[in-house]
Amino acid sequence: MAWNEPGNNGKDKDPWGSGGGGGRRGDDQGPPDIDELIKNLGKKFNGLFGGKGGSGSSGSGSGGGAGASAGLLGGLVVLAVVVWAAMGFYTVDEAERGVVLRFGELRDEVVMPGLRWNPPLIDDVQKVNVSRVNTRSYSNDMLTTDENIVTVSLSVQYIVQDPVQYVVRVRDPQSGLDQAVESAIRHVVGGTTMDRVLTQGRADVAAEVRERAQSYMENYQTGIMVTQVNVENAQPPVAVQGAFDDVIRAREDEQRVQNQALAYANRVIPEARGEAQRIIEQANAYRDEVVARAEGEAYRFEQLLTEYRVSPEVTRERIYIDAIQEVLRNSSKVLIDVEGGNNMMFLPLDRMMQQAGTGAMGNNVTSLQLNNQQLRELADQVSRELSAQSTTDRSRTQMPARGPR
Repeated sequence: MAWNEPGNNGKDKDPWGSGGGGGRRGDDQGPPDIDELIKNLGKKFNGLFGGKGGSGSSGSGSGGGAGASAGLLGGLVVLAVVVWAAMGFYTVDEAERGVVLRFGELRDEVVMPGLRWNPPLIDDVQKVNVSRVNTRSYSNDMLTTDENIVTVSLSVQYIVQDPVQYVVRVRDPQSGLDQAVESAIRHVVGGTTMDRVLTQGRADVAAEVRERAQSYMENYQTGIMVTQVNVENAQPPVAVQGAFDDVIRAREDEQRVQNQALAYANRVIPEARGEAQRIIEQANAYRDEVVARAEGEAYRFEQLLTEYRVSPEVTRERIYIDAIQEVLRNSSKVLIDVEGGNNMMFLPLDRMMQQAGTGAMGNNVTSLQLNNQQLRELADQVSRELSAQSTTDRSRTQMPARGPR
């Protein structure tokens, strides 16, 4: 039977530990008052933490409530410890490194990749990616050393080399990188002419900017390493863009004409040198030939002189015959000594050949060529015919004249 049913006569105690009822006095068995119940619970907790318990609570009831409250609090503490310990587990990726700060103080070790644990709310672990290549872009108008304005756009690639310096040394490393790059590019462009920045000097400008920016990062101890600087665009202001384009085209035309001239020179000069060398070799050969011929003639003259001293008449006749042969060797005229008279017959073979050639052309013959052998045969034939004719004429002259019978 329930403790508050009629007929129970108050024999059963209520579940709150009071003999007659939670919040009511007397013999009525009504439900306890909610306000009284909350007040009793507050008093028990106050007694557990050193406060005074309520006057309406019995001794046995206070002891039981304090034990239950202590068990509940212990469970809550254990649960809180478990949750706190679970919050301390974390994972560091392969490309990351961890920097540990314990109550704001830097720990010496750097957390390597893997599953790690650090006490939460005590250690602050900051993970830094040391493998990712980061890129930042910059574009500004700058003044060159020849007092021209040029618009330069470049991109900077960097990685985190030292995670401890990146986290601890500088409050905002990326802001420090921006300022360092701005200072470096203005310093380099300010000491360079505009033509060099716009044309072939971009690679040199990028290398100088990277070197100067890296020196700034090392001085600031930011832990950043600048790996690459690329000058993406460099151009004059828009108002004078057309004039600069004309200048660049004129410079390119100049370079093209110079290349053509160099190609022509490289082609002509070797030919001229070869021709000059050929003429020199021909002159040397002619000199050697003349010298050798002169030496040979001198030696021949010495030998001829020796023979002349031995037999002057024979040698003189031989020299005369050789001279006549040398003179008449290339002559196309033939002289024939006719026997029985003092006259000599002249045969103009050159004219005869020309007439024969003209007649041959009329007969669709291209030309008439006679060699030395044919000329000799022709001369011998003419000589024989003349000799026969001369003999006939002499025989007729020597015949006696016959008188009339």
